[in-house]
Amino acid sequence: MKKVIFAVLFFAVALSTFAQEKTEKPQMKTLFGNNDRIKHGGYGGILINYSQIDGKDAVLVGARGGWIIDHHFVIGVGGMGFASQINYKNPTDPDEKYVLGGGYGGLVFEPILSPFNVVNVSFPVLVGAGGAAYSKYYDNGNYEDHNWESYDASAFFVVEPGVEINLNLVKFMRVSFGGYYRYTSGLNLENPYTLESKESLLNGFSCGVGLKFGKF
Repeated sequence: MKKVIFAVLFFAVALSTFAQEKTEKPQMKTLFGNNDRIKHGGYGGILINYSQIDGKDAVLVGARGGWIIDHHFVIGVGGMGFASQINYKNPTDPDEKYVLGGGYGGLVFEPILSPFNVVNVSFPVLVGAGGAAYSKYYDNGNYEDHNWESYDASAFFVVEPGVEINLNLVKFMRVSFGGYYRYTSGLNLENPYTLESKESLLNGFSCGVGLKFGKF
């Protein structure tokens, strides 16, 4: 009698397991876990930052975009450029001035904490390179006859870590408020008036606002 009961129970369990396997979607197992559960997305956005460069006010405008892995990590690219003129006037001739211009860009790595909350935090880090130059503008008294004369130019390596507070406005749009520190090395740029060359000329903090659009 016990054998009959055991056989019936075994058959019932086997039948239940078989039915469950039929109804459940099979999932691939890998060394690093179940990849079917990883969600993928992406975004693109614009950034406007304020900073001080060599003690002068500066506005930087840029863009960033990337691939979002499982809502929590972004791998992408980004860049910033000087949008405002950083002027250096000739101490003996007020009509003459040089303008410092440039920009930088590279890879971006961005961990995101609590991405499903209305307010969440991310930590973007940009690693790349850029260039800067002192230039003078000539118009020769004629708007159609003008050119830029470059005094000195230099390339540099840049690392810019930051922290951003993101506000989820709608599913496809976020507004971010960020603070960053720009660190450069390899810059060799001679000031046209003081003849000084400061490698740390572009180092400094910046803060700004951004809009991100995509699938988060």
